[in-house]
Amino acid sequence: MIESFEIEGGVTLRGYRTSGSRPGPHVLITAGIHGSEYPGILAARKLRAFLAEADIAGTVTVLPLCNPSALKGRAKAIFPEDGKNLNRMFPGNPEGSASEKTAWAITQLQDEADFYIDLHGGDLFEKLTPYVYVPGNCAPEVTTTARAAAQVLSVPVRVLSQASTGAYNSAALRGTPSILIERGACGLWEPEEVEAYFEDLKALFAHLGIIDGKAPVNTAQREAPFATYLSHSEFGLWFPRVKAGDDVLKGDLLGHLEDFEGAVLAQIHAPHDGRILYMTATLAALRPGRPGIKRSVRKHLCAVLQSAEKPKCRRQPNVQTADDGVSFLWANTSAQLCVIRQSFA
Repeated sequence: MIESFEIEGGVTLRGYRTSGSRPGPHVLITAGIHGSEYPGILAARKLRAFLAEADIAGTVTVLPLCNPSALKGRAKAIFPEDGKNLNRMFPGNPEGSASEKTAWAITQLQDEADFYIDLHGGDLFEKLTPYVYVPGNCAPEVTTTARAAAQVLSVPVRVLSQASTGAYNSAALRGTPSILIERGACGLWEPEEVEAYFEDLKALFAHLGIIDGKAPVNTAQREAPFATYLSHSEFGLWFPRVKAGDDVLKGDLLGHLEDFEGAVLAQIHAPHDGRILYMTATLAALRPGRPGIKRSVRKHLCAVLQSAEKPKCRRQPNVQTADDGVSFLWANTSAQLCVIRQSFA
C-alpha cells in the first residue's frame, strides 16, 4: 500500500512511502533537488506505480520533487525561495533560510534510512554523460556499501568523491550509505533516459534486497578516484571543441573563450588524458557554468582504488565553491568550464 505524506521545511514537500510484509532495509530516494534536472524526477514519479504492485521487503520512501518552485519557474541550480543551492545546504538548519530548513527536513529522512539514493542530471546549462558518485570522505564501510550498490548500475563510470558537501555526502558522513546518479542534460528529458533510470532503480532494489532477484555487477564500469574541474575567472563566450563523453589526450584543445568583439580570452587544454563527463552547454560561460571533463582511472591506479587508500598521485585540491556549489581544483577561478577524469588506459 502506498502512503502519501508531507514534510515541512522551507516549503512543503510531498512524498510517498510503502512498506512490505517482509523485513528489509529502509531506502530513501530523492529527486528534483535541482528542479530542472528532469529524468530523475520522472523516474521517481514512475516508481510509484511499480511499488504499488511490487512484493517488497522493507520500506521505500520517495521524495520525487524536493525543489518544486524551481520546476515551476524553470530555475537553474537554485532554490528560488532564497536563491541558494539546496544541494549545498545539508545537513540544514531548522532555524535557517528556506533551503536550509528544507535540507534539514530531508536530513531527518536520511537518518531514518539504511540506504540513500539521490537522482540528478544535467541542469539547464549542462551536458553530461551518465555516471554515479560514491562518497569517499566517510567511514570505509559506508564507502564499501555504497560502491557495491553503484556497481549494479548501467552507467559506465563511478566517481569516488572526496567532497563533504551535497545531500548524499552529508548523509554518508553521518553513516548512511549513499550514492548520487547523474543522467540527462540541458534541462531536457528523453523517454529512454527515464527508462534507464527506472531500470537502474530496480537493479538497486534487487541488490539491496527490496525485491527478489539478483542484480548483476556491471563489470565494464570503471572508478575515477577524483575529478579535475577546469574554469576561468572572466565572463566570456564559450566555444567548445569537445562533447560530453569524448576521450581526450593531455594537451588537447577543449575549447576557447572569446569576448564579444572576438578577442580570445583563454584557450582551455586538457591537463591530462581523460574523458569529458560534463560541460557547460551554453554560449555564455559564467558562474555557475561548467563544461566538464572528468578524471578517469589509469590501470596502474586501479589496485589503489580498490583499497581504502587514496591514490598516491592524487593532487590535494585547493577547493573553491562556485555559486552552484561545485567544488573545483584551481584557485582564482569562477567560470567553471570543464571536468576531467584521468583516462583508464
